[in-house]
Parts: sequence; C-alpha cells; structure tokens
Amino acid sequence: MNSPVFGEFFGTVVLILFGSGVGCSVNLKGTLAKGVGASWLYIAMGWGVAVMLGVLASGHFGSPGHLNPAVTIGFAVAGSFEWGQVAPFILAQVAGAFVGALIAAIHFWPHFQNTTVEEGNSVGIFATGPAIPNTALNLVSEIIATCFFVLAIQLMPADIPPGLQPLMLVFVLIGIGLSLGSTTGYAINPCRDFGPRLMYALMPIPNKGDANWGYAWIPIVGPIIGACIATLLVKGIG
Repeated sequence: MNSPVFGEFFGTVVLILFGSGVGCSVNLKGTLAKGVGASWLYIAMGWGVAVMLGVLASGHFGSPGHLNPAVTIGFAVAGSFEWGQVAPFILAQVAGAFVGALIAAIHFWPHFQNTTVEEGNSVGIFATGPAIPNTALNLVSEIIATCFFVLAIQLMPADIPPGLQPLMLVFVLIGIGLSLGSTTGYAINPCRDFGPRLMYALMPIPNKGDANWGYAWIPIVGPIIGACIATLLVKGIG
C-alpha cells in the first residue's frame, strides 16, 4: 500500500501515542514511572524513540515521514516538496496526533481517574507549556529549537542509508530536548501540540484541567517560523 497521506496520519498516531505515553507515565499517579521517579532524560529519550517509530511506520506507506507541519512547510519552502500536498499532509498529521493522544488517554484511563489537576492531571501531559511564562521569549525559544531541529534534518548527508536516518533523528531530538527543551517543553511541531491539546479539551477525561488555549498559538507559530528560517539558512549555505 503506497499512500503518503495515510502514512503521515499513521506515523503521527504512532509518534504521539508513544510520546504522550511518556507524558502520562511521568505525571499520573499510580504509574510505575511516577513511583520510581522519572527524569527529564527519560522524557527526552521517550520522545526521541517516538519520532523514530513514527518515521518508520509512515515510511511503510510511502510517506517521507515528516509527521510535523513545520517540517512539511519547510521542505515546501525549500522546493523539495509539492505545495499541493502541504494541506493534505498537515490535516493528516493533526488527525493522527489527535488519535494518538486519544489512544494514550484510553491506555492510562484508570490513572486519570486517580489523578487530580493538583497532582499532575493537566494538559501538560499531552501538550507543551512554558516553565516561565513570557510570550515573546517563549515564542523565541520555540523558533530557536525548531530552527536547529530542521537544520539537522536538512543538513543530513544524502548518502546516509535510509534505515539509519530514523535512528539519527532519535539522537537529534534527544539533544534538542536536553539542550533547548526545558524552557517551553520543545513542541517543535505544531500538530504534536495542537492535536493532543484538542483531544484533552474535547474528550471526557476524568479530573482533567484547563487546556490552556491562550498559550496554544506559540507552539504553532514558533515552529513554523523556525522551520522557514532553517530552510532559508540552508538555501543560503547552498
């Protein structure tokens, strides 16, 4: 089956399921990870592996494995992806992020029932938020993190075997998370934030908190700007 749009949808389902699963594991009461004590390294590694699995899953259906509207737009700006495919890819990515987050919520449902907002049942399980609220600098943080993420993708040598590219992305994402991620949670991906945030807002999750829509535009706009800057830099270098 060769369906790049479905590949983007399914790959994003896998990405968000495993990534949101990390958020659930470290925030909800009664999980083994919460009991043992999870670190930022745990989160960074979990999201890195989530990206690798998502890219591998999407590739099975003939997708390039963007799984990220900022990456899709960045490649379109670079001229290496058709603009006519941008909207279908983004819609598939957002839908996949919603479904992946929903599957994670169902998986951890008893733990949501056992966890109040004060104890960790917040939208931050699925979406991002700033450690220190500052609209301008939170936006800049997302721009910087996404710019260097997309730079790493676009500057990968062309002769890397396709099977190794997803593994390299694991280390790129872990590096971004450990170095630049602790200010805003490094969304670096509009659908990774918007789809799960929408799911958290709409679904009848027990004891849930507010979806924090006032912040939601930053992890959408920031990554898109960052990806475009990275693309322009690469074109300038070339």
